[in-house]
Amino acid sequence: MTARNGPEAGPSQGTVQPKILVVDDEESFVLSLNHALSREGYRPLAAYDGPAALEMAVREHPDVILLDLMLPGMHGLEVCRALRAAPIPQPGVIMVTAKDTDLDAVVGLESGADDYVAKPFNLDVLLARVRALLRRRRREAAANGPREKAQAEDSITVGGLTVCPEGYEATYRGVQLDLSPRLFGLLLHLARNVGRVLTRDELLNDVWGYEYAGQTRTVDVHVHWLRELLVAAGGCPETIQTVRGVGYKMTVPADGDRES
Repeated sequence: MTARNGPEAGPSQGTVQPKILVVDDEESFVLSLNHALSREGYRPLAAYDGPAALEMAVREHPDVILLDLMLPGMHGLEVCRALRAAPIPQPGVIMVTAKDTDLDAVVGLESGADDYVAKPFNLDVLLARVRALLRRRRREAAANGPREKAQAEDSITVGGLTVCPEGYEATYRGVQLDLSPRLFGLLLHLARNVGRVLTRDELLNDVWGYEYAGQTRTVDVHVHWLRELLVAAGGCPETIQTVRGVGYKMTVPADGDRES
């Protein structure tokens, strides 16, 4: 595998090397990917089964984990759930798997993964996603640090849906939606742009931070999951509409909100 060295090829000299843990039972794959990560300026780590991945994560506190699903000793989904429950600095998690279905992706995201990439993948695309997760961690660290006083952003209401940026929560008619940070970010961005069609590439750039025109199925899966949460809360899936061949937009359904 090779990667292009561009303006964002990886950490610059003199900076702390982000730790990237690759978890896969294929040794040749791990060695090849870690070699590529090392060339990009990252500090690669390796684990070849589920228990070893958890042990490495607890000991080394990686910034990003590239996690396979089919692992000996412990399934990748179990590893992800255990990581999210562990009292450790939370890494970004990208599922890297040969499986490539919406169901697999949704289950992975439900388990706490930030993203997924199906094998075989383009190395430049994977590296772009790693960089996006690292940028997100830096933004979150800055947001959790000392803040200057600023006017709080008002809550956004779309039909029965209310999104509160300051409280980092969303409710549908008073029922709180259980959202991961990425799902909340996507919902908030859609709510801030009610009636406007947002392309998949725009959503990748604005919510995920990706700076390439590559695979956009991740957006589709997250939108699918948001719709499922709205329906489970008694809402209308048409609140988030698909604009065929373009992207998505949030609207207030013509018939109002679905009555329970």
